[in-house]
Amino acid sequence: MRKRHQRGSLAKVNGRWIAQWREDGRRRKRTLGVVSGMTKTEAQQALNQILAPINQGVGSPSTSDKLAHFIEGIFLPFYRRKWKPSTAVTTENRLRKHLLADFGSRAIGSFNRNELQRWLERKAADGLSQQTIDHLRWDLSQVFRMAEFEGSISRSPATLLYTPRAAGRTSTRRMNWKEVNLCLSVLDTRERLMAMLAVIGGMRTGEILALQWRHIFADRVEVVQRIYQRRIDTPKTRNSVRSVAISTGLREAIDSWRETAIDTSPDAWMFPSETGRTPVQIENIFRRNFRSKLEAVGLEWVTLQVMRRTHVSLMREMDVDPKLVADQLGHTLDVSLNVYAKLGLERRTEALELFESRLRGDASKAA
Repeated sequence: MRKRHQRGSLAKVNGRWIAQWREDGRRRKRTLGVVSGMTKTEAQQALNQILAPINQGVGSPSTSDKLAHFIEGIFLPFYRRKWKPSTAVTTENRLRKHLLADFGSRAIGSFNRNELQRWLERKAADGLSQQTIDHLRWDLSQVFRMAEFEGSISRSPATLLYTPRAAGRTSTRRMNWKEVNLCLSVLDTRERLMAMLAVIGGMRTGEILALQWRHIFADRVEVVQRIYQRRIDTPKTRNSVRSVAISTGLREAIDSWRETAIDTSPDAWMFPSETGRTPVQIENIFRRNFRSKLEAVGLEWVTLQVMRRTHVSLMREMDVDPKLVADQLGHTLDVSLNVYAKLGLERRTEALELFESRLRGDASKAA
């Protein structure tokens, strides 16, 4: 029987262009892109590219296609339109370093769940962190889910994969109250403010470095950008765009640095490099201004990331509402806690005042 020349069909569904066609007696479907980022003409051209080999009798993606071809030709082109540039870089590097390096030449239909689980276990045994393995598990799930949707496989082998117990956890060492006071006491004005923004304000390193004076207000700091791989980037997640409550002591530290800073115009960097045109690089300032002072008091293991983790630990020790802490950090909570509305700036400020009060009390005891 002579095969019919197919034109397929194109439809808008929930803001996306959905293409449909038939192949080998089965109905196929694929999401081509979002309507806001792709015209109908572009969507039709994408559908025509899918149909061209079918109408020529060549066929489209199948279980014999190589995993590398599927990831590079279908998976990444689609998700690049969704991901932030920073997310795209880290995800593509991870896929190529691990998944494609080990399995790129394999047929996409040749995998099973036990094999993929053993692969994750080998990665854990090789010393990869729990976070990296969590990301790899998610990568597998997304890749094979799309392959199933595309009709390249009948069922995803990545369903029900789990992170092995052997996966190494990143060091989560935190400071206690005494160590926080010691840390702040040995740092100079600029570095002390950066430390306070992390340990009292709960801010990320990249958020601190990206601050400009226009982001500073009497009762809060507005987080609207971050430094990622030495470039200005949007905040890490949607929740990361937030108002950070500041305490009395933190506000005084900001005012003290403002009196010292050379340029405090709205668009000036709060922590500029020597040229003033760019933010300071964390590697440079830590090597020159933090490390020796922290080493002298036995806190050589402390970083701004450790300070932020310390904020979480000490707030928990004070029995502060976890939703309040999450809002301050720009985090999300489990679904059971997410039903609550975002807590106000005033309540978070009150919690930070208690935090500082506890710090002062601990310092006076030490004295």
